[in-house]
This record gives sequence, structure tokens and C-alpha cells, in this order.
Amino acid sequence: MNTIPKTQKAAVLEAYGEQYILKSDYPVKQPSELAPNECLIHLEYSGVCHSDLHIKNNEWSRPPILPLVGGHEGVGRVVAIGDHSRNVGIKLGDRVGAKWIAAVCDNCEMCRKGNESACTVSFVKAHGFMIHGTFQQYVVSYIDYVTPIPESMDSASATPILCAGLTVYSALKRAKLSLGQWVAISGAGGGLGHLAIQYAVAQGARVLAIDTGAAKKELCLSLGAEAWVDFKESGDLTRDVQAATGGEGPHAALIVAGDPRPFNQALMYLRRTGTLVAVGMPGGTSSLDIPVTLLNLNIYGSAIGNRQEAIEALEIAARGKVKCRYEIRELEDVNRTFSDMEAGKIAGRVILRL
Repeated sequence: MNTIPKTQKAAVLEAYGEQYILKSDYPVKQPSELAPNECLIHLEYSGVCHSDLHIKNNEWSRPPILPLVGGHEGVGRVVAIGDHSRNVGIKLGDRVGAKWIAAVCDNCEMCRKGNESACTVSFVKAHGFMIHGTFQQYVVSYIDYVTPIPESMDSASATPILCAGLTVYSALKRAKLSLGQWVAISGAGGGLGHLAIQYAVAQGARVLAIDTGAAKKELCLSLGAEAWVDFKESGDLTRDVQAATGGEGPHAALIVAGDPRPFNQALMYLRRTGTLVAVGMPGGTSSLDIPVTLLNLNIYGSAIGNRQEAIEALEIAARGKVKCRYEIRELEDVNRTFSDMEAGKIAGRVILRL
């Protein structure tokens, strides 16, 4: 094992709404400083998620810590484990992934039922939000929550599955779609959406993609979406979505966009007894406006996913059923990436090489 350096490259947010500051002398937590069950991962890649943009701009009800090393999906190798850690099968040299959730209590009702994202510990152990994340070369995480990476997957391809892939895979399970049923995916050409298309197709669903722009249309249709609606060109989104899905509307809608409008739009175009799965996290105090005549709909909120679902999502990708479209950039490009994200210029995902 290589010697662990004292300092590293990192992108640090020091003020809400400002650009990340790139540092070459950011401290690395040393093996002797690790608490039991903590591990140090030498990262190869980090993903950049739309949630990172919301966090950067402090657009959620709970502010992130400052200063903050952002990012919450990264792949690398374990280079140190804290003394007196439990034996959970993770060892030095293992290639693992760090996710949004860094740790849970493993003892509450939510954890026992597999709803780990509802564990109160997960709220305060969130990478790139309440603890430092993956926009750095060495990240501290927890041995009982990192995810082993399949040998057949390269690290860059695995990185976006740890958040974007896991999130939409878990959400589609909540939609409870049967073979051949329609699912509308709003935000289909983005990082989460283009993966949701592939996971939905892999389980036999028919996909209607909702997004805007020729590049995103081409991407969505190439990944298996059968129908497309451009929300900027549509004069009547409800009518167009229902017409594209046989007249009655889709059986489910997966909203992965970070804008509040698609959530309420879905309530109007879903077929009777349809299911809305809310995934995207708009800024501010967004809410659903539900007419009483629509109370026969099913509405679920879905956040991230649990450890087992992370393993399943990676296994499906490792078998070639799901492939993330991504562009590799350098850590120094983090601020440009956020600018492109705000301008809607990113189709797929951006991965930062560390």
C-alpha cells in the first residue's frame, strides 16, 4: 500500500452561492486518526449531481455545513481502516463506492425495514452535505456502508450508479410497474433520467421521456424510450402525454427533475389509480396541489435507496443492461460543470477525475 500523503487536492465550498475553491494542500485524515468503523478511500472519480448544485446554492430547508468538500458519489480503494473496527468483509485494497448516505444506525425501525434514507443518523452522515464528500482525492467513509464495486465494471462507469443509478432503481421499485406498462420520466435526458430509462426498459416497462432539446431527445430515444414530449414545445402537456401513452396516460410517473412544475403536471396526466414517484428535490418550499377528484392516485416520495438496492443496481449495470452516458472532466473543471448544469447543457452525467 502506498504511503498516505498529508495533503491532497480538494474543491471546497466556503460560502453559499459562491464558486468552489480549489486547494492543493487540503489535509488528509491519517490512519491513526480514524475512528472505529471509519475507512479512508483513495478516490479515482467523483460524480457531480444536481443535488450538489442545490447544496452549493443553499436551496434546501436545511443548510449544509461550511466549509464543505462537496460531492456524494465516488469510487476508489480502501487505504486505511480505523482500529477496533467491526469485521464486515471490507479490507485494505478493496475497490468500493462512497454514496450520499455515509452511515446509518442499523438499529431503528427504519433501518430494520430497509428504509435507510429515513434513519435519523443518515441525515447527519450525508456525504457532501453534512460531512465532507468526494470532491477530493481521499474521503473518509464507513466500512459497513461503502459498496463493493463489481470487478467487471470500470471505476468511472460505476461512479454515477452510486447515486443517480441507485436513486432511480429504488424509485422504479416503488412504482410497482407490471410488464408492458407505461412510465413517464420527467427530466429524462439528465443524469438520473437517462439511467431511469434504461432500468425501466430492463424490467419490461414502456417509457415516455419528457425533457427538452434535440440532443436530449436523441439520447432518450437511443436508450429505449418509445415516446417523447418536449415540455417547451408542447402546447398542452397533459394532452400530449396522454396521447402518447394510449389516451389514458401512463401507469406511473417518475419525476427526477429539480423543478417543482413537473410534479403537479404529473397529477393531471396520470391514468386513474396511477402512481407518482417524487425523486427530484426542487429548491424552496415546493408543494403538491392535489384536487380532491384525484385522490385515487398513489403518491410516493423516494430518496436514494438502501445498501441492498445499491448492490442490485450495480449488478444490473455490470451485466451491461444499464450504461451511464458521461463525460470525464478534471477536478479543476468543477465550477464550469456547475455553470453548464445551471444552463441545462449537460446531457447525461459529468464525472470528475481525481
